[in-house]
Amino acid sequence: MFDQNELQFEMVQLLDENGNGDEKELESFSDEFLITMYRWMSKVRVIDERLLKMQRQGRIGTYAPFSGQEAAQIGSVLALRKDDWIFPSYREIAACLAHGLPLEQIFHYMRGRVIGKGMPDDLNIFPIQIIIGAQTLHATGCAWATKLKGETQVSVCYFGDGATSEGDFHEAMNFSSVYQVPVIFFCQNNHYAISVPVHKQMASRTIAQKALAYGMKGVLVDGNDALAVYKTMKQAVEAARKGEGPMLIEALTYRLGPHTTSDDPTKYRSVEEAEQWRWKKDPLHRLRVLLEKRGLWSDTDEEEWIVQVNDEVTVAYEKAIANEAGSLVEVFDYVYGIPSKLLQEQQQEVARRKQMEGVE
Repeated sequence: MFDQNELQFEMVQLLDENGNGDEKELESFSDEFLITMYRWMSKVRVIDERLLKMQRQGRIGTYAPFSGQEAAQIGSVLALRKDDWIFPSYREIAACLAHGLPLEQIFHYMRGRVIGKGMPDDLNIFPIQIIIGAQTLHATGCAWATKLKGETQVSVCYFGDGATSEGDFHEAMNFSSVYQVPVIFFCQNNHYAISVPVHKQMASRTIAQKALAYGMKGVLVDGNDALAVYKTMKQAVEAARKGEGPMLIEALTYRLGPHTTSDDPTKYRSVEEAEQWRWKKDPLHRLRVLLEKRGLWSDTDEEEWIVQVNDEVTVAYEKAIANEAGSLVEVFDYVYGIPSKLLQEQQQEVARRKQMEGVE
């Protein structure tokens, strides 16, 4: 008889909820790095809050907030090289921004512009995936391609706990392990897949332990501890780059807001639970405590930084709304890198009809 007690996963943690940790371990992080990490986490928190307000004001479309998950996203993406690939879902805006995506592009996407799904040529970021779990297959395919081509990039796939209930996740895990491709499956376990708690999705105690069934390493990390996430991801990426195969990382975190702006989280979780995570386990708080202990951050620094970020958001939004280019004809440009003959004919037909209608 199988006993779940045989599977023990100790959670990796460097900073506790009060910003305390082993001093020798923490000394390995430079002051400059800590400030950079905190600035990114604080920046994306401000951006997330602004985007949520903009949606309520009708200035952008449906939005999936990520506040509470800043440490998981920023801590992981800062461990990557700029030429590494990331495969985001709709909740990984923080990771995309830290990997180089312009904020203006986020607004194009949120406003439903044709160019919003495109990614700058100099960025290895796949288009934001809406279909739950589908990006796990894309990341595996990309990692396989880099291996076959003898390249050194690592592919990182971001997804939530709900995606582990999809067949795509299991297929990707199996394939990547069989072919030992350089891919990291990074699961942000925020406790609820839309409205379904983890215990109703699976009987296993952790998501990390699912890695064992596919012959790969699984790690459980405190997803609200940015330093622990960074260290864990750094080790995973280095191993994958050396040809040691894939890894599954479960970052235990919490979504403070709704699943999307069309969701009411009070229908499936208590206000007390959410407040406990907001005030007792905030990822920004524990890192800021460490900065303050080192004399690296103050209330004045915080206020000045928030003003600067808010200004950046306003400028990016104004640039985005000033460029509302895009038409049905251009949609065909975003299907394939090299369009098929049939696709070209369809595009030409649409262009011809629009010309007849007098529509540019």
